[in-house]
Parts: sequence; C-alpha cells; structure tokens
Amino acid sequence: MNANDQTVIEHIEELRKRLYFAVVFFVIAIVGAFFLAEPLIHFLQSSETAQSFSLNAFRITDSIKIYFQMIFYIAFLLTSPIILYQLWAFISPGLYEKERKVTLSYIPFTVILFVSGIVFSYFILFPYVLNFMIELSARLGVQLTIGINEYFSFLFQITLPFGFIFQLPIILLFFARLGILNPQIMAKNRKYAYFALFVIAAMITPPDLMSHLIVTVPMFMLYEFSIWVARIGYRKYLKSEELRLKEEREAEQKRQIEEALEQQRRQIEELNQ
Repeated sequence: MNANDQTVIEHIEELRKRLYFAVVFFVIAIVGAFFLAEPLIHFLQSSETAQSFSLNAFRITDSIKIYFQMIFYIAFLLTSPIILYQLWAFISPGLYEKERKVTLSYIPFTVILFVSGIVFSYFILFPYVLNFMIELSARLGVQLTIGINEYFSFLFQITLPFGFIFQLPIILLFFARLGILNPQIMAKNRKYAYFALFVIAAMITPPDLMSHLIVTVPMFMLYEFSIWVARIGYRKYLKSEELRLKEEREAEQKRQIEEALEQQRRQIEELNQ
C-alpha cells in the first residue's frame, strides 16, 4: 500500500509497530549492556590521566547512577542501527525509489561516524581538556577532589557531542545527493562555515590555544571532507537527473510517435469507409 493511501490511524499503527520493534531490541541490548558496562567503566578509569587522581563518590548513589548511565549509552549505541532502520522503513513509503536507496545506504556510515567522533574526542580532546582543568586548579592553589559522577558526566559532555558533529559528512552528502545542497556554494561560503566552527570549538574547549587548535583543525578538515563527499553525491544527482530527463524525453517522443501513428490509422479507416 502506498503511504499516501494510508489513513491517519494506519500511519499511527505502523509507527506503533516500528516503535515496539525498536523497544524490544533496546531491551535486549540493555541485557547485553549489563555485561559490558563494568569492563568499559574500568577501561575509562585506566587511562593515564585518570590514573593520576582518585575518583570519589560523594553520594551513595553515584556509582550505580554511572553504572546505569553507561548501560543506557551502550544499549543505545547497539540499538542505533535498528532504530535508524525502523525510522527509514516508516518514512520510506513516502520517498522516491532514489531517495529510499540513498537513505538506506547511509545507516552503517552514520553509526561508524558516530563511534569515530566519540573515539576522537576521548583519545585526543578529553585528555587535554582534563589536564588543563587539573593544571589550572594547581596554579590557583585549589585542592581538586574529583567525584566519579562529575568525572563521567564531564566525559559524556565532551565525547557524545562529537559523535553528532561527525555526522556532518553524511548529512551534507544526503542533501547533495538529493540536489538540495550545492557543494560549490559550500566551498564559496567556507569562510562563514569556518567562523561558525571556530565559535563552536571555543564554546566546547577551555580557553587554551592548544585545546582550541586540537578541536578546530579537525573540524575544518571534517568540513573540507564533507565538501569533497558532497561533490561526489552531487555529481551522482546530476547524472541521475540527466538520465531521468533523457528517459522523459524518450517517453515523450514515443508518445508523440504513437499518437501520430494512431492518427494516421484513424485517417486510413475514415478513407476506407
């Protein structure tokens, strides 16, 4: 059944089924995350920077709070391909065939880029930011006592946003592949994009030149990579549009020939009568 032929009730029922399917997988992922959360927490505590200080629990619920937060994030990451697929399956009936193929092929790359953003921010950015905070406290003569809740909350605030920032190539490629975004305009206006990325980097990093450069330079490179990827997608869009126009012209010519032949046939029949 076409999406346009479905009633509102049928749309809601379809959405309910998709959500139910995603929730079932999320619950299964939570069960698996119970076995992964503790080793991952120990791994995050074993970094060189984290080993230089002790983590403290200021409330009796801090440890279990972090434990369940980690379970939730792991389960969400494991379920994200299923969630994206269910979202695609829900909206795909309303898309053209070209759009369906484009959006479906991007799901694996979306997950890979999200993980890449988290890995980059954890191994590159987070140590510099944390060391800056520790050194600043030492210069100010402040005895820094770090709580486990504050440590992991700060870790999540630094790493998770980069998972979404690294989606930029996929988003721009998607819009370019559909012809909505022209990469030439992106290249022409890169100075404005650089300024916006510079401001974003200043907002998420401490007032330290090295930390700022560590974030700004990769974001500039990510934008340039996005332009390159968008150009590939835009060329494919132009080729598909050229092919579509060619098929439409051929179909129109065929229709005109058939109409001409039909008209001649009628004229012959009239003459015979």
